[in-house]
Amino acid sequence: MKIVQLNEFDLWKKLSVSAWKARDNAKLINLNSTKVGVSIMSSSGEVFSGCNAQHEFRSHDIHAEICAISNMYANSDSKISEILVVSERDFLTPCGSCLDWIIRFSLTKTKIGIQSSKKGEIRIFDLNELMPFTQNNYSNGLAKHS
Repeated sequence: MKIVQLNEFDLWKKLSVSAWKARDNAKLINLNSTKVGVSIMSSSGEVFSGCNAQHEFRSHDIHAEICAISNMYANSDSKISEILVVSERDFLTPCGSCLDWIIRFSLTKTKIGIQSSKKGEIRIFDLNELMPFTQNNYSNGLAKHS
């Protein structure tokens, strides 16, 4: 894990601004839930964002990571270079299901950042730090699972 301050790295600052803006649009049913925003830097240099949206039937919830990935894919981009997850929780990393989606659209060197306040530090992880037992066998940007 690496920690960066916002003024140190313009890429992460750009992702931070975009992710917090997306987070503002999160739709919660349960007021005790957490609003989450995500921004992706694709391998082509484009930024795509998403937020979580809860549904009355919780199995229909949309996680912010999936929203951002879908936005990227719908706009004819398919490879994640960096992804930043923001929330007002101290250490909120993507869930296992979201990590699986991130892996499917990641490059071998994809970085995942988390941030718990708008001007706070960003903790940056290599994908394999959060999902250590994933086979890093990538083809066309998509992970192969056996």
